[in-house]
Amino acid sequence: MSQVEVREGVTYATHDGVALAGDLYLPAGAGLHPALVAVHGGGWQAGARSAFQFWGPYLAERGYALFTISYRLAKKGQTRFPQAVNDVLAAVQFMRGTAGQFRIDPERIALFGASAGAHLSALAALGSGHERFKNAYPQDAHAGVSAKVKALIGVYGVYDLVHMWQTYALKTPAENNIANFLGATPMDDPQLYFDATPINYATFANNHIGVLLSVGTEDDLVDRRAHTDAFQLRLSQAGFFVRPCIVQGAPHYWLSDPIDEAGSYSGFMAPRLMRFLKERL
Repeated sequence: MSQVEVREGVTYATHDGVALAGDLYLPAGAGLHPALVAVHGGGWQAGARSAFQFWGPYLAERGYALFTISYRLAKKGQTRFPQAVNDVLAAVQFMRGTAGQFRIDPERIALFGASAGAHLSALAALGSGHERFKNAYPQDAHAGVSAKVKALIGVYGVYDLVHMWQTYALKTPAENNIANFLGATPMDDPQLYFDATPINYATFANNHIGVLLSVGTEDDLVDRRAHTDAFQLRLSQAGFFVRPCIVQGAPHYWLSDPIDEAGSYSGFMAPRLMRFLKERL
């Protein structure tokens, strides 16, 4: 295996006084490499970019750069929509804007998210030109750079915010992560929920983006049918290239597991992800 260059704590933007950083895993050798911006999960309120610590070396050894980022998290009384999406978009702009410095191909950038990170990645990938998200931080060093991506990889993602609000309302009625993230219930502001739901951005105008959706058959937090299956159907209807990767027996939260571990769900997904990347990125 070739060596991997790791640059930790690379600041990609400063938003509202908060410095946003990521860890960059770069393939060795000359040439322009495709890149993935990775967005961790954690219910919009927790999680860390170290969740992709095994994927960084794995992808970089195979010729793909990975930039795994931190973004602003929500808590009760402090919403993060659309700010968290703006952070993800800024990371894409940073990667494209500094492509020459890091030997990255600016035309071959993808988003790779898990759970809440898949939600944010899907909104960033499909909604970058939407009025709610664009031009939010004109002072960014790379604000004038395109935030478009060529591919999206979503793993056990949340793609329907009303449905997820209902799930939390039943499971944890005193602490609804969706209401904390958005600052309202669906009954308060249905338009807000529409704007925050990735399924609503699966349009003919966006269908140049290739999509891989992975989910486990035993996901105990995010209902596969209401989210991944429904999103896949809408993407297909809008003419997207969309490939499913269904992981038998997998629950929620497994993408941070070692890829080479026996029986690893990540290990099952890895070769399928590589095939997708070779085709679409």
